Amino acid sequence: MRLVADANVYLAVALDEPEKQGIIEVTRGRTLTSPEALPYEIGNALSALIRRGRLSLREAQSAWQTGSAITVELRSVDMEASLELAAKHGIYAYDAYYLQCAASLRSPLLTLDRRLERVAVAVGVKVMEVKR
Repeated sequence: MRLVADANVYLAVALDEPEKQGIIEVTRGRTLTSPEALPYEIGNALSALIRRGRLSLREAQSAWQTGSAITVELRSVDMEASLELAAKHGIYAYDAYYLQCAASLRSPLLTLDRRLERVAVAVGVKVMEVKR
């Protein structure tokens, strides 16, 4: 079964966050898919954590290596459909990419973002739950 995973899922695993074990359980045996913007979004998030003093450069690089070891199929997204989702639901384009990807593949979405979960449900995308 294919599962579209949000960048925050990969970051939670790479940074050893409390949700890590639940994510591993939910994703075991599944094909992970994400929009092709995923590595850039992760890089941006890691640089923001460095800028805020929450991670050192070395820690961010280690997290990048850990996250990069996760097998994921990267997909292109329909930019016009993504922009329409973003505008209609007041979300960022990055979030809309995951919704559009999940909707187009008819696959569930895995995210730790509660707002994105609500929008996913509103547009008919199934959301996988992670034990927290």
